[in-house]
Amino acid sequence: MKKLYNPLIGAALLAFLVWNPLPLQILELKTFDWLMSTKEPVQDTMILLVDLDEEIVKAYGGYPLPRSLYSQIISRTQGTAGITVLMPDPDIRGAVEDEYLSEILSIYPAVLAYTASNQATQVGPHVGTAQLGGDPSKWLLTYPGILRQQHNGAGVGLINSSPEIDGIVRRVPLVVGSEGKLFPSFALEMLRVGVGDPSYQIKTEETGVEWLRIPNFPVINTDSNARVWITSNIKFYRQSAAEYLQKPVEGAAFVIVGVTAEGVVNPVPTASGAIYPHEIQANVLHHLINGTSPVKPAWADAAELGAALLLIVILLVAASNVYFSLPIFLSSIGGLIYGSWYAYQSSYLVDVTGTLVVSFLFWSIITFRSFIQQYFMRMEIKKQFGTYVSPDLVKKLQKDPSLLRLGGETKRLTFLFSDIRGFTPISEKYQKNPQGLTYLINRFLDNQTEIILKHGGTIDKYMGDCIMAFWNAPLDIDDQERKATECVLEMRTALGELNERLREEGLEQINTGAGINTGPCVVGNFGSSSRFDYSVLGDAVNLAARLESSCKEYDTDLIISEHSRVDGYEYEFIDEVTVKGKSEPVKIYTIQKNILTST
Repeated sequence: MKKLYNPLIGAALLAFLVWNPLPLQILELKTFDWLMSTKEPVQDTMILLVDLDEEIVKAYGGYPLPRSLYSQIISRTQGTAGITVLMPDPDIRGAVEDEYLSEILSIYPAVLAYTASNQATQVGPHVGTAQLGGDPSKWLLTYPGILRQQHNGAGVGLINSSPEIDGIVRRVPLVVGSEGKLFPSFALEMLRVGVGDPSYQIKTEETGVEWLRIPNFPVINTDSNARVWITSNIKFYRQSAAEYLQKPVEGAAFVIVGVTAEGVVNPVPTASGAIYPHEIQANVLHHLINGTSPVKPAWADAAELGAALLLIVILLVAASNVYFSLPIFLSSIGGLIYGSWYAYQSSYLVDVTGTLVVSFLFWSIITFRSFIQQYFMRMEIKKQFGTYVSPDLVKKLQKDPSLLRLGGETKRLTFLFSDIRGFTPISEKYQKNPQGLTYLINRFLDNQTEIILKHGGTIDKYMGDCIMAFWNAPLDIDDQERKATECVLEMRTALGELNERLREEGLEQINTGAGINTGPCVVGNFGSSSRFDYSVLGDAVNLAARLESSCKEYDTDLIISEHSRVDGYEYEFIDEVTVKGKSEPVKIYTIQKNILTST
């Protein structure tokens, strides 16, 4: 079951990605904001913004401005004029103003603004809309009503924008619904009037609106709700209304008029800051003209899910090593970000936010799990080996637990058994002082153990007054026989020094017998599922134990088998012994203190 933890976590995170909760949606939108900020500024040459600023409002004695002002602006426009100012009621200055504006609108191509309202719609769509595929109504943004203008120009369009869940406007609907009718956006009407087409086409599939089209003009791709994205990199030529009336900028195919006077119209919050409604419509119109509005392709969601799945699989493979998985994770993240940025340069919005979040969460979880597992493994190694091998070897095992095969393996090891000679008489002298006996034995064991660990040996166990140690496990050791030999000889010297101190203290002297043998055996964890020890099994162990017990028989303190002999020492042959269950005899030797030579 434990092996399924990481795959199950990955599956849960993929389900989270498909669910796409609100926080993830907001992050996605912020990612799009960043992408849009990476594009180089573009200067529009076809659209001119005319601002009704504080100067013009003051010149005409306040707001609302007279209809004659709009008439003058429209009459001076060489291309298509667009008035985003709402004029639902007759001019307070009299019917003459309205009559003059109506006359101008009948002569010059101009588009007037509608806006959504809670009132009932009083007029239908200005132009017809051919519907291809299914009914788009269920996919469109809908409003209770539409607030109409007092006048009708060559076109009328909505200036409403559609804020996202975080209150920021990033997309603008090109078509909305109200009371079963379809209404185009202001920018779409500007384009239609400008190119002189009579109607629209809207294509709807099972997943929503696919595109809009003005006949004789390229297809306009939208999202499923007939919305297009605005960007912050478009720069427009602009004039105040006063400047425009004196000397308008020439060459503009579209002139969009909007109010910028403080306190009259509220700016709209966008990813690049608050801007006025006519600026938003100009932004949309620019993208419609140039076909540059970013589009989230139909395959984007599948690509995101596929990328997340692929990254999770890769991280699953590398989960066992955080130092390996981290570069993979970071390079994958970098690749995803670059891919998203590169796609955006071609006006494709490919969201990698969900993939980034899911992959980061997955990597964090599996890394944390791996860290915890390795921590407890290191603690278990320290617990199991801390008192049996040298601190350096413990640190090495903790750093790389893969060096340790706890399941059991066959290895060639060198074994040392060291036992106190005459322990029974010593213990009898301490019958009334068990603490004294314990003190004596512990001093002996401390003295001998320190040397074993110093020479890279592993303490298997203490059996009363007997020490069992071995070399070449849990870590491989070069020249194990020599290290064991050097160890036992130093133990002999250290014991002599210990006995000098014990003599000075009036304590009993300690003599030992030691046996060394080398051979194959099984080393690993032995025991039950609830309690086990790291130990060894094999004939080589038994022979070493027998050699130690034979020291008294041969009147020596050290017996080494022929399998453990190394160059550099002068050995004294003792005998040939036959191990129980074996037919081949084994030659045994000792090394006397007074004849020891070292290379």
